Amino acid sequence: MTDEKACDDVSEAVAAGASRDKVIVRTSVIGIAANFLLAGVKAVIGLLAHSIAIVLDAVNNLSDAGSSVITIIGAKYANKPADKKHPFGHGRAEYLSAMIISVIVLYAGITSLVESVKKIITPETPDYSAVTLVIIGIAVAVKLVLGRYVKGVGQKVDSDSLINSGEDALMDALISLSTLAAAVIYLIWHLPVEAWLGAVISLIIVKSGVDMLRETLSRILGESGDAELARAIKATVCSFPDVSGAYDLVLNDYGPERFNGSIHIEVPDTYSADALDELIRQITVKVYQEHRVLLTAVGVYSINTKDPNAIKMRDDIREIVLGHEYVREMHGFFVNEEKKIIRFDAVISFDAKDRRAVYEHIRNEIAELYPDYTVEMALDTDFSEA
Repeated sequence: MTDEKACDDVSEAVAAGASRDKVIVRTSVIGIAANFLLAGVKAVIGLLAHSIAIVLDAVNNLSDAGSSVITIIGAKYANKPADKKHPFGHGRAEYLSAMIISVIVLYAGITSLVESVKKIITPETPDYSAVTLVIIGIAVAVKLVLGRYVKGVGQKVDSDSLINSGEDALMDALISLSTLAAAVIYLIWHLPVEAWLGAVISLIIVKSGVDMLRETLSRILGESGDAELARAIKATVCSFPDVSGAYDLVLNDYGPERFNGSIHIEVPDTYSADALDELIRQITVKVYQEHRVLLTAVGVYSINTKDPNAIKMRDDIREIVLGHEYVREMHGFFVNEEKKIIRFDAVISFDAKDRRAVYEHIRNEIAELYPDYTVEMALDTDFSEA
């Protein structure tokens, strides 16, 4: 892999980022235009019909337009190049914009609930017309189409902000549908139920806002790496002939499709420094080409290949370690015969009630089997554990 080729791949990634930015902005502009149009029409109809549900629906459309504006700002800021103060870029700004949209949705739900409760206590007689019902029906259709479109684009380009905006639009369609149902019930049975329906839908919106906020905060706090992506990266690394294993993969999320990472590889103890340097460079380039993940560090585990006794010890100890229920894997095994040291890492699952107790039990077993050796066992973690 040449440095020129690597530079070309970086340029392609930058271009892809710019293209993604344009998609997010274009989709958000469509959302803004649609929501402003719906808000104006609904506000007029709601005031003429003395319908609190329709007026609240119009206000909700304005909040949706605001959400789209925030999405555009977040996407633009997230696509800014890295600088001295933010050497890993500004990609996490998208998570912040998604969090703000979640708060807006939550606020809209709470406000709608309060107004609905007020109207339950002091009801007003609505005045619906055929034109009103037709326009509300059209609004439902528009919101359903808009919501599915925005959410679909968000999932395609991995934008939490667009996904949340799309979910919000679908919630709006539900609100409008409940308003339409309330109007039909009133016209047929003369039962004013729109305030009650408004309260129920408001609770659904509040729950949706809380769920969005929880998911966004989880990404900001730092979730475990995508297990599928981790497996794919490890498979790519292990595709090199002299790499017998890839472990300790850590993925740092700096925004959608912006990952830096580090990994350890197992190679024979006969490898020279210059051969190892070339191997690591090739691995770094290939992982970036295939997965758009920049490996900022590739650590090395040396494997005993010249000492038959060390190889037998590795097999015996592996059987002991992997015989325990919560051990996911063992790696980095090496025997230093001169210093009488056995060292390796054991990945113990978070499903274990007491990971430290499992660790101590394994370590003691090995120490009893090889009393003449010092056992340096590391309690390791799989950061992409599913």
